[in-house]
Amino acid sequence: MHSSPPETRASLILRLPDAADVAAWDEVVAIYAPLIRRLAVAQGMQPADADDLVQEVFSAIARSVSGWLDRADRGGFRAWLLTIARNAAVNLLTRRGTQSLAVGGDDEAQMLADVATPESEVSSQFDLEYRREVFRWAAVQVQQQVAETTWSAFWLTHVDGQTVADVAQRLKVSVGTVYVSRSRVMNRLKEVVKQY
Repeated sequence: MHSSPPETRASLILRLPDAADVAAWDEVVAIYAPLIRRLAVAQGMQPADADDLVQEVFSAIARSVSGWLDRADRGGFRAWLLTIARNAAVNLLTRRGTQSLAVGGDDEAQMLADVATPESEVSSQFDLEYRREVFRWAAVQVQQQVAETTWSAFWLTHVDGQTVADVAQRLKVSVGTVYVSRSRVMNRLKEVVKQY
């Protein structure tokens, strides 16, 4: 069983009430916007509606993050964000009235039922998507910090599933170099994820 994904670091969340802190907002949006969008599409929203939902969610976060931070019973950031996303999805669907929002049909009652997926299932989906998004974000950071051959050795073996011997031959390096490169990238990815 996987351990639960790390929470968004507190130092980043504490910077969100400052709307002018572009770096903090860019980082949060880089992780959570694709996640919210994919979950919305998976729940049956058209891509344009999913994009609207992402905007609604981040607008709601910007409006209410200070109040949320002041609450003694606030809980985790991801749980709060998921609640906002679910509420925004319901609001978006009900506000649109009879407009077609679902791929393959316009039955709003079914759409609302889909949004009301059991919380444990949505939370599990959200955690999985969150893990993927944190990996994507960390991968971009690490790829910029290591040599191209080092990154390729990691990516081709760990992500693409190629054998170490094949990758060594393809990159024209020793098998040992591939193992060392993979290890370096994995260690760096773990460090970046822990920092997040």
